[in-house]
Amino acid sequence: MELRHLRYFVAVAETGSLTEAAEKRLHTSQPSLSRQLKDLEAEVGAELFVRGPRGIALTPAGTAFLDHARLALGQAGEAIAAARRAARPAKASFAVGFLTGHEVEWLRHVTSLLRDELQATDFRVTSDFSPAIGAAVQRGEIDLGFSRIEPQPNVVYKVIDYEPILVILPREHPLAAKSRIDPREIDPASFIGYSDTPHVLRDIVRRYFRERGLAMTPTHFLDGYATGISLVASTRGVTLLPAYVEALLPASLVSRPLIENGPVIEVAAGYRADNPSPVLAAFLRNIDRLASARRAEREV
Repeated sequence: MELRHLRYFVAVAETGSLTEAAEKRLHTSQPSLSRQLKDLEAEVGAELFVRGPRGIALTPAGTAFLDHARLALGQAGEAIAAARRAARPAKASFAVGFLTGHEVEWLRHVTSLLRDELQATDFRVTSDFSPAIGAAVQRGEIDLGFSRIEPQPNVVYKVIDYEPILVILPREHPLAAKSRIDPREIDPASFIGYSDTPHVLRDIVRRYFRERGLAMTPTHFLDGYATGISLVASTRGVTLLPAYVEALLPASLVSRPLIENGPVIEVAAGYRADNPSPVLAAFLRNIDRLASARRAEREV
């Protein structure tokens, strides 16, 4: 039995679909995934899945196997992270990951805050989806991540900002003439929804609409700010995105705030408490200055 068998098993168990697990989680072919699962069942000596009208379901043996499979994968990840931390070169390095698009607002604040520490440090910057940033911090691949709160073993989060969530729409859209938009004026069929990737944003927006008795009926779904902007531009629809995208909008699109009590979304700095990096320690000593600088910038 290999770790990949466990990863495949957990992906199918969590999605309930061979197709979704193969295409979206594992990036492999469905026939190959099916063969790997059959090999795993042969190794275990029991059927782990049954096919039903609604997809793949776990057998009692599969349910018993799932928790242990997750634990084994988590321990393997911890072992890899520990080895990588131990093998760090003598020269100091510091890696920061940003939720894609956030580097536009936050990178200059980080480099200003750590100006002295970074002079003798290999400084690396990456960007990715929020769940991937949290996982990279957990694995020790990056020292600091700016993302939504993505619960991960041994990862600590500190909220450093609350971003307003804005309406993004075409410049010629009738609602663009308003200074603030009432969500009841948004056409439910033209609203661009969210895939499972931006799950924090998706849940906040769904709750906001639900509390107001609104039901959107999207036919298009974004998985990040870039696809959201592209979908608004191409379909002439409307969506809600955090305020940081304003600086990234093309001339054909505009942003507008919602009427009173519009939703907000957290920005958090994630790190491992057992990370010995002196650069990280310096950042944490000054993290309140970082948050204050960003708030002051927004108020100008």
